[in-house]
Amino acid sequence: MLTHTNGKSKSARDGTTENNREEIMKEKIGFIGIGAMGAGMASNLLAKGWPVTVVAHRKRDAVEQLKAHGALEVATARELAEVSDVIIFCVTGSEQVRQLVSGRDGIIAVGKPLLLIDCSTSNPAETIKLSEELAQVGITLVDAPLARTPKEAAEGTLDVMVGGAPDAVARARPILEAFSARIVPTGGVGTGHTMKLLNNFVSMGYSAIYSEALMLAAKAGLTPQVFDSVLRGSRMDCGFYQAFFEFVLNRNENAQRFAMVNALKDMSYLASFAQSVQAANPVGAAVRNSFAAAVASGRGESFVPALSDIVAGLNGVSLVPSQEPAK
Repeated sequence: MLTHTNGKSKSARDGTTENNREEIMKEKIGFIGIGAMGAGMASNLLAKGWPVTVVAHRKRDAVEQLKAHGALEVATARELAEVSDVIIFCVTGSEQVRQLVSGRDGIIAVGKPLLLIDCSTSNPAETIKLSEELAQVGITLVDAPLARTPKEAAEGTLDVMVGGAPDAVARARPILEAFSARIVPTGGVGTGHTMKLLNNFVSMGYSAIYSEALMLAAKAGLTPQVFDSVLRGSRMDCGFYQAFFEFVLNRNENAQRFAMVNALKDMSYLASFAQSVQAANPVGAAVRNSFAAAVASGRGESFVPALSDIVAGLNGVSLVPSQEPAK
């Protein structure tokens, strides 16, 4: 198997330069999930010399752009496994990962040892179970979920939480470094996905609190501008707050590109995790229900800051001046 090395060659007897030798030693990367995050990640892998093959994706513009920069394309996960040493998943969650692994056209059908890096936000219990199943056929899984946005994915400055055996994490690290600025080892398999759920719980919790507070402010005749003038620059201010309020104040729908249907999925995973450890998590349940109401109202594909409009509308007020209550 080809392996990546950062070591320095002491000899050029074969006429190969140090840079060329390092290029040759890079593992072949398969990438599944050329979406908003995955396109930037795969682009950075290519830019930093990793051989990349992608699975056909409905977003053809992103695929064609990657191919123009040297990526190859295959039709199925099985074909991808045949030409790869390492496969990165950047899909919705556990169900999609298992589908890609299983079946006649799945990764496992190839019967070769691989390293799988799951950058999705998956259910930790499912990650651990899948890892144990894969280990029986010589496939290693690490969970490496992401923090930050498509902007940082394109810039190669994501935060990554990575769980897995130390040797597997060490093997994955130089690959992850191609699209991240910070890598935080979290422990064994499943701990990366657990930490990601906790991270999302905090951020989605803020979203639910902001939305409810803005609704109550509107009930009292306080505008979002007044609300913001108090919180901005205070101890309550943070990058997440500023992105959320870029939508609230300026109606910038792209300020925080994370769909509410995915927020509900993540909070449902959190509920499953809390149940598995027999924990009472009433705040988590309340946050999940906020997003469940948004999805049930038909707004699942809207981005998270739009929760503020939904909560306001359900209570007969609007956060937008001189308009009817948000629908």
